Amino acid sequence: MTFRPKYITFDCYGTLTYFPMHQVAHDIYADQLSPEQMYQFSNDFSNYRFDEVMGDWKPYDQILKSAVQRTCKRHGLTYRDEDAQRIYDAVPTWGPHADVPHALTRVGKKIPLVILSNAMNEQIHSNVSKLEAPFHKVFTAEDAQAYKPRLAAYEYMLDQLGCGPEDILHVSANPRYDIFPAHDMGIKNKVFVNRGHEPRPNEAFNFAEIRDIKGLPALVGL
Repeated sequence: MTFRPKYITFDCYGTLTYFPMHQVAHDIYADQLSPEQMYQFSNDFSNYRFDEVMGDWKPYDQILKSAVQRTCKRHGLTYRDEDAQRIYDAVPTWGPHADVPHALTRVGKKIPLVILSNAMNEQIHSNVSKLEAPFHKVFTAEDAQAYKPRLAAYEYMLDQLGCGPEDILHVSANPRYDIFPAHDMGIKNKVFVNRGHEPRPNEAFNFAEIRDIKGLPALVGL
């Protein structure tokens, strides 16, 4: 791939920002579970978060609390609202993967950078400032009133940018939230950042693959 888009759009958490949500959950619940059970707890927590965002929009703290509650029920643990709030409050404190700031700044000098994130506005701007790169726009699920992978989130972003799916390059480390729905939206130019925490998507979804953001400049001829 060598494609010079009008915009490069990104998922934020996990792709650009380090996303240790499983570690925070581990800190809270590991003393109540065996290592094998804790591993399954983390997987279930991830799956319930995905399930929660598939419905109508609601604030992310409600998404997170419902996902924690459902996971605790499945594992026979007592749910406490303050535990889920602790996970939510940790999100704005997280910084970038080490490979992100320099490479992203290099690209951002030539091509406008955009974020589309499943976040609240009160969370995302702290994380974005830590990326140390020039962003043209930052869109959240709160803005769109829809979470990825719902197509309404992508429609909102394209409407706000005033462009079509053929004009952007979408970059993500998460196939379920980004690569698959971007494909469904007709976004032909996609980049899968294979950080090793998600299964590699099928080749039929037509993407370029990089190990980290340091591989991005070459894909856009920089």
